[in-house]
Amino acid sequence: MADRLDRSQKLLSAMPLLDRVLTMLKRSFVATAVTFILAGDGTQAQPLSLSSTSATTTYQTLAVDGVKIFYREAGPRHAPTLLLLHGFPSSSRMFDTLIPLLADRYHLVAPDYPGFGQSDAPPASAFAYTFDHEARVIEDFIEALGLKKYVLFMQDYGGPVGFRLAVSHPERIQAMIVQNAVAHEVGLGPIWEAREAYWKNRAALEADFISSFTSLDACKQRHVGTSPRIERYNPDIWAEEFAALSRPGQSKIQADLFYDYRNNVASYPRWQAWLRQYKPPMLVVWGKYDPSFAVAGATAYAQDVPDAEVHILDAGHFALDEAVDQIAALMRTFLAKQKLNAS
Repeated sequence: MADRLDRSQKLLSAMPLLDRVLTMLKRSFVATAVTFILAGDGTQAQPLSLSSTSATTTYQTLAVDGVKIFYREAGPRHAPTLLLLHGFPSSSRMFDTLIPLLADRYHLVAPDYPGFGQSDAPPASAFAYTFDHEARVIEDFIEALGLKKYVLFMQDYGGPVGFRLAVSHPERIQAMIVQNAVAHEVGLGPIWEAREAYWKNRAALEADFISSFTSLDACKQRHVGTSPRIERYNPDIWAEEFAALSRPGQSKIQADLFYDYRNNVASYPRWQAWLRQYKPPMLVVWGKYDPSFAVAGATAYAQDVPDAEVHILDAGHFALDEAVDQIAALMRTFLAKQKLNAS
């Protein structure tokens, strides 16, 4: 009887320790479960960081060529750098959900171009809003930060800016990630017929074209496109973009910049030749519900870079709206296979 009582007392005294062990095991299991997701093709992707944006990102400005460039920065500076280039009419804010999923392993830098986001927007009478000029400012920004090598992430307007950076300094490009950014005419959808008409007759069409191009409805349609899951989109995004486009001077800024877009189309053969010459490691992630850029623009990259990874996603022009976890997982898997140097 005394022996049984002694064993019972020992078992009871061990219970708190057993409870702690079980609790730790449960937490470990849950953490492991929530940090893994599947890529769109069903393959297991790299684990995602659970860090929050507030814990990984800083918001800074840097004076470059007479304008203040606002940028987001995250991750260890000794790690390989990802240069995130935003589209129209967005800003570096479009990467808010992506950055914390990568900042545990990579150094991320996301600038706002002049005229966008929180960067200075000098009047069009004092600043030439062309893609050559925007790219030159961003190139000087890169040099001011001391970035020697980086992976380019290009979305929409980020394509024309990024390809200019690549052509100017091919030795800096370690890899390319393309998200609905066109470098082939087959990627321009039917909506571009009206845009080409504007290029041919700017004086007659500018007022009506820019009014519709920068309207609230246009901002919404760029995000939603033909997506069957509109309920997944946050309307605050296009409301904020419309508010930014409604600021004084923006109509002229965007009219000048989009008129210059015709020079991007003319540059496509040069960019394609660059891709064929250097064949950078390339990941293409493309939202198929994009109202502006056709899926053919995604697959066309494989003609220039045969080893390019191309993934067509259930998402729109701003694919991060719907598929940020999937894109982050694809990026982590892709980047893990590259021999990247820190900048």
